[in-house]
Amino acid sequence: MIPTTAVVLFLSVSSCKTDPLIGENNSYQLHIPPGFEYPFIPDDNPLTQEKIELGKKLFYDPALSVDSSLSCAGCHKQEYAFSDHVSISEGVAGETGFRNAPSLANVAWYPIMLKDGGNPNLEMQVYVPLETHFEMNYNMVLLVDRLAKDPFYVADFKAVFGTGVDPFGITRALAAFERTLISGNSNFDQYIYQGNKTAMNASEIRGMNLFFSNELNCASCHNGYLFTDNTFQNDGYFSDYSADSGRARITLLHADVGKFRVPSLRNIALTAPYMHNGSVATLDELIDRYATGGSGHENQSELIKSFTLTPQQKNDLLNFLNALTDETFISDPSFKQ
Repeated sequence: MIPTTAVVLFLSVSSCKTDPLIGENNSYQLHIPPGFEYPFIPDDNPLTQEKIELGKKLFYDPALSVDSSLSCAGCHKQEYAFSDHVSISEGVAGETGFRNAPSLANVAWYPIMLKDGGNPNLEMQVYVPLETHFEMNYNMVLLVDRLAKDPFYVADFKAVFGTGVDPFGITRALAAFERTLISGNSNFDQYIYQGNKTAMNASEIRGMNLFFSNELNCASCHNGYLFTDNTFQNDGYFSDYSADSGRARITLLHADVGKFRVPSLRNIALTAPYMHNGSVATLDELIDRYATGGSGHENQSELIKSFTLTPQQKNDLLNFLNALTDETFISDPSFKQ
């Protein structure tokens, strides 16, 4: 039996939808998985096949970093659902920051970017890894100059935007490609949305019931077709957030210390290590830590409560989380270089 809460939280659309015409030159249609709403596409960045291909070319090009050693794909790898497999990814010259690289799956639906919500949209988010000193450590003006010396890029920008290489085109092309990184064909999706009642086994279904139960309360934040409500929460995992105050870095409010955007759980089995700083190595460890009910930090969400699982229940929950893996997404050749 599928839990009623799961149906309420997830079932909204039962057939694939395609992109309505956006601008007279639109020639690309997004294929939206059953159960997903159509994402917002900015008026100044309609999708075209040529723009997406240019964005993919830029995404995989290490020329975007100061020493031409690191591309966007260096920290966002397809086999890990466009996340990374290390706690903190290395930038140029071995520099490291302080946050774990997030998955880019389904970023088209995110209303605000970064773990602290410090960036308004995908287009402007491009500047963050590009210009941050411990990531690509470059400058947009210098990048434009570099790419403008490449006759292939010059031809591409002329064909797509009718202009030379410029910041507008770079940010719009990258954002357009990233909006195509859609993941919605896990065993869970096949079971819930596509009517395949053999897609999930008995253990995964028991784990799903646990996930949506009041006892665990996971779905209070990890809900909807994205498995996140995109709010900012302090989960009480740490008692001291002096190393990274989270949302408070943006708002400067003490009440936001330790709050981070609730991450999507789609493909979570592929995106270890976990937490904003990659300090939790495995899903097994992650469940154990949440079972404790948090550290009791003053900003800890009231939704975080302790719980107890039997070995069988824990195994079932792990199996359900693994059922959120979308194998077609991580092998889709259209995303490859």
